[in-house]
Order: sequence, then C-alpha cells, then structure tokens
Amino acid sequence: MQLTRSAPVRAVGGFFALSLDTVWSTFSRPVQVREFFDQAWFITRVSAVPTVLVAMPFTVLVTFILNILLREIGAADLSGAGAALGTITQIGPMVTVLIVAGAGATAVCADLGARTIREEIDAMSVLGIDPVRRLVVPRVWASVFVALLLNALVCLIGIVGGFAFSVGLQGVNPGAFTSGITLLTGLGDLMVSEVKAGLFGMLAGLVACYRGLSVHGGPKSVGDAVNETVVYAFMGLFVINVIVTAVGVKATAG
Repeated sequence: MQLTRSAPVRAVGGFFALSLDTVWSTFSRPVQVREFFDQAWFITRVSAVPTVLVAMPFTVLVTFILNILLREIGAADLSGAGAALGTITQIGPMVTVLIVAGAGATAVCADLGARTIREEIDAMSVLGIDPVRRLVVPRVWASVFVALLLNALVCLIGIVGGFAFSVGLQGVNPGAFTSGITLLTGLGDLMVSEVKAGLFGMLAGLVACYRGLSVHGGPKSVGDAVNETVVYAFMGLFVINVIVTAVGVKATAG
C-alpha cells in the first residue's frame, strides 16, 4: 500500500527530473538539428488540418455571439475589435491547447512508447547515447515551435474568418471592422498569446516524452500512456492559460 501511495509522488519527481535534464541538455552538443526539423514536420503533419477544422467553428461561434451583442447595444462597428480580442487572447491559445495536447503530444507519446517497449531506449543507453539529448530535447522544442506557428495560424484564421462572416453574413461595414481590429488588441496582447502557445507546447512535449519513456509492459500500456498524456496535458495547459492570462492582463494594462 505504501508503494501505491508513493507512485504519484515518484511520477511527479520523475517528470520534473526529466524537465531539468531537458533544459540542461538543450545547451549540450551535438545539437540534433535534423531530428528537430523531422519532429517539427511530424507534429505539423498531424496537427495542421485539425487546427484549421477546429479554429473555423470557434471563430464563427464567437464572432456570431459578439456581433449579436454589439448590435443590441448599437455598437456593431466594434465587431472587428471584439473578433481580434477574442481570437488573439483566447481562441488562439485555446485551440492550440486542444491540438497540441490532443494530436501532437499523443503522436509523440505513441512513438516513444513504441520505442520503449521494443527496448530501443535501453539499447541506446547501453551504447552510451543519452535518450534525453537524442530524443526528448528535439521533440520538446519542436513542439514549442509548432505551437507558436499554430497559434499564429489560428489568430489569422480567426480575424480573416471573422471579417468574412461579419461582413458577408451579418452586414457589418468592412471599413469599420478593419479599423477596429487594433482598437483593443495590440502587440503586447499578441506577444502574451505567443508566450502562452510556447509554454503550452513545452509542457505538452514534456508530458508526452515522459509518459512515452516511462511505459512498462506491452502495447496496451502504450495506449494507456497516450490517454494519460491527453488528460495530464489538458490539466497543466489550462492552469498555465489562467496564470499567463492574469499576468498578461496586468502587464499589458500597465
């Protein structure tokens, strides 16, 4: 029973140990440049289409609701400001959370989990190759890089889609929409949004790598690790979203 109770503590300790090793190994040579680009393309390939498919309904829903509210108070010309504020501060990071944790991180976890149960990781250690430096570091930073790109893509889709929906279907003046985009949202808000996305990518990558490398057993354990990766990543990412949003509001307001 004592071992069972201490298992979560060991898991948390192992995760933080892997995180520290990853940060330390980031500045070690040789740098795995090719592996980084391979993993960035791999994560992009499994995340790009879901990002577009998820971003479009989110954009339409938020823009539709905002425009109805603005029409009720006689401020329909501010629809551009509302669309930009909602997209950059919340929709972009939230869609990034869903896709990075639900598609990118699970793919990384499944890949490393399969390598672990085939004892490839043990073979690398026997040969004197550090798995963290060789496998974890490029995957974590590739996840960060792709998360930044996905967030920028969602912001672009949100603003362009909001413009098309507002002007084409709800009769908003195109000039008023365009001029209102920068009314409430500036460079500071965009930077906070990108910081969120980068932290999301880093945490999701670390969780995926830790669960993939800590798999024990057969193929079923890999499936369990993938499911746990989604749950743990969502938990951590929503906490980060709340904290960074609060800090960002204070910073940009000052």
